Amino acid sequence: MTTLPASTQLAGWRHIYSGKVRDLYTPADGSAAHLLVVASNRVSAFDHVLEPPIPGKGALLTALSNWWFSRIDLANHLVADAAEAPAVPDEVADRAMLTRKLEMHPIECVVRGALTGSGFAEYQRTGAVCGIELPEGLSDGDLLDEPIYTPAYKAPLGEHDENITFERSVELVGAEVASALRDASLQIFTAARELAAARGVVLADTKFEFGRDPGTGELVLADEVLTSDSSRYWDASVYHDTTLPRKDRLASFDKQIVRNWLSEHWDGAGEPPVLPEAIVAQTYERYRELYVRLTGGEPPYSPVAV
Repeated sequence: MTTLPASTQLAGWRHIYSGKVRDLYTPADGSAAHLLVVASNRVSAFDHVLEPPIPGKGALLTALSNWWFSRIDLANHLVADAAEAPAVPDEVADRAMLTRKLEMHPIECVVRGALTGSGFAEYQRTGAVCGIELPEGLSDGDLLDEPIYTPAYKAPLGEHDENITFERSVELVGAEVASALRDASLQIFTAARELAAARGVVLADTKFEFGRDPGTGELVLADEVLTSDSSRYWDASVYHDTTLPRKDRLASFDKQIVRNWLSEHWDGAGEPPVLPEAIVAQTYERYRELYVRLTGGEPPYSPVAV
C-alpha cells in the first residue's frame, strides 16, 4: 500500500480512500454512521493528477455544493446535527462535508440540456445518446428542447464509467429505483437550469449521485452537486453571441484551461509537465467567477494546497 502523506491524516478520523481530487474518512472509533468527504485542491486531467494543485479550489467547490444543497428540495447526505460525530478538523473545515453513510447506487445520473462532449460524439456516430434518438442536423453545443437523462454505470475503481440506456439501469437497480433516479435528476436539473439562467449562466449538463439511507430506505442526493467539476456551465452572453467562434462560445467555467494547456505542451507520454503559475491562477479565477455569478457572494479561500 502506498504510504499516505501526513496531510491526509486527520485527528478523530481514519482515512479510507483517495480519489484524484477527494479524500474519504470514517470515524476513528469505528462507528459507521458518518463519512467525512474532503475536497482537495488537486487538479486532474487526462487521468493524471497534476502539479501544482489549485489553492482554494477545494473550499470553493465545497461551498458551491453546500449552496446548491440548500436550494434543492430533496433529502441530501449532509449531517445537520454533528453532535454524535467526531469534530471536523480545523485544517479541512472549509472544504469538508460531514455526511451520513449511505448505500450508494451504482448509477451516475447524467442530465444533458445541451448536446456536447461525449454525448455529441455518440450522436455523430449513432444519431442518439444512450439510446435516446435525437433530431438530425444538431451541432456541437446546441441546446435541447427538453433535457435528457443519460445514465452511466459507475465502473469499479480503475476502470472508466460506461454510458448505458435507461433500460440497462433498470436491469442494474430495478424499475422503481431507476425511475426514481431519473425523475429526481430531471427535476433538480430543470430547477437549477432556471436559476442559473436568471444569473446569466447556461447549465449545459451535469451528473448526480444518489444513495439509499440504510435505515429508512429514503433516496438521498449525495456527493458534490452542480459544481464546476461535475457540471458544464457556459456564459450565456458569450454562448448566444453567434459572431464568436464555437470554441469560444462553449468555453466552460471549469479546468478546460488546464486541458488546453496540457494538449499544447504535452504529448501524453510519461509524466505531465508542471502547470505554470499563470495557468493555476487562471483556472482558479474561472472557478471563482462561476461561484460569484451564481451565488452573488465571494467564495471562501483556502491557501492550503493538498
